[in-house]
Amino acid sequence: MDILVIGSGYVGLVSAVCFAEMGHTVISLDIDANKIKNLQKGIIPIYEPGLDEYIKRNARAKRLSFTTDYKSSIEKSQVIFIAVSTPSNEDGSCNLNYVFDVARSTAAHMDGYKVIVIKSTVAVGTGFKIKEKITQELKKRNKEIDFDVVSNPEFLKEGSAIFDALKPDRIVIGTDSKKASDLLIEIYKSFTVRQDRILVMDILSAELTKYAANAMLATRISFMNEIASICTKLGADVNQVRKGIGSDSRIGYSFLYPGIGYGGSCFPKDIKALIHTAKEAGIEPSLLQVVESINLRQKEILAEKIERFFEKKGGVNGKTIAIWGLSFKPQTDDMREAPSITLIEKLLKKGAILKLYDPVAMDNAKKLFKGKKNLHFCQSEQEAASSADAIALLTEWKQFRVLDFNPIIKNMNTKAFFDGRNQYSSQDMERKGFKYFAIGIPEND
Repeated sequence: MDILVIGSGYVGLVSAVCFAEMGHTVISLDIDANKIKNLQKGIIPIYEPGLDEYIKRNARAKRLSFTTDYKSSIEKSQVIFIAVSTPSNEDGSCNLNYVFDVARSTAAHMDGYKVIVIKSTVAVGTGFKIKEKITQELKKRNKEIDFDVVSNPEFLKEGSAIFDALKPDRIVIGTDSKKASDLLIEIYKSFTVRQDRILVMDILSAELTKYAANAMLATRISFMNEIASICTKLGADVNQVRKGIGSDSRIGYSFLYPGIGYGGSCFPKDIKALIHTAKEAGIEPSLLQVVESINLRQKEILAEKIERFFEKKGGVNGKTIAIWGLSFKPQTDDMREAPSITLIEKLLKKGAILKLYDPVAMDNAKKLFKGKKNLHFCQSEQEAASSADAIALLTEWKQFRVLDFNPIIKNMNTKAFFDGRNQYSSQDMERKGFKYFAIGIPEND
């Protein structure tokens, strides 16, 4: 099938590549001419494992192309996916300006029946607004062209997005049009042998499904972090509690890992948007507000542990602290809403000297912290730890899991380790000579 994906950001690019991988002819369109020129040269604007190879393979096979040309792209395509950014407004609501711009541009060049599919995460009810805007634009052209609007939310996880797109848990299609749903099912039937994974529903329910899914996952994270805080005060071990409750088949282990809070482009933004939507509907979303407040508090917890540790050692001022991991999660260079930002800003205000290292997010970090003093960007975790008074692990990259700590600890001034992801065993780290702190485990000051 001939498919157009508008927006070559994270969602749009991954979606376009995976449609092409399944044999469809796909055009990836973006108004950013430099980005398109780079993509045509094979230069990828984001980090996602495997993405560059998929792009090169499908571009060589002429199943995937990149352009800024709306007119010809829309004329060639049966199905048009909208996958542009929907950032948060100051009040937490979803900014739909880019989505509406795409809808108007699409209407300006439509020449026959099209299915317009909303892949971007949008406020509930957006599908109807897009339909209205396209209808208005067509009237300006004195055209009567049939079209359908479909909600098809994405459920990609950064770091495993290719796998998630090619082998989805479920495919949600929101529409009241049998013609449109049949076309979408035709596109997606090669993605799963289980047709029960393709869920067709009304457009409002589809739009809300995306928010509800992310809200549930964020709730599990904040719940576990709340339990971790209780464990710390009572002397219990949250790692053991997690095993105890996760073994219950009704609960399971997924998203029950305590840590320094969630970040990224989805959870924080989507929780804010759902809170705003609920309030507009006259509902006080108490649980969602608590989920958000726990997460904001959790992002500060490691800085507080570091400050307490150095209180009797002259304070944090002038101390050198190595930061291992900057992205909000492993396998991505995305630092949006990353807990590392909160920790770095708090420690810099206290006068600390920070040595930063991340396997892939260094370029983004340099842009984000440009002009900041007392920041040093390192080439490895070993370089960051050299002459440091403490190490703080913020992102659980695999390369940090099994390390020879002997040369690392020998070159440190003070042997303190603050594990923001509970990646290590406290007994093992203490045997190595570290004063070890983690989330939700008993502390011996």
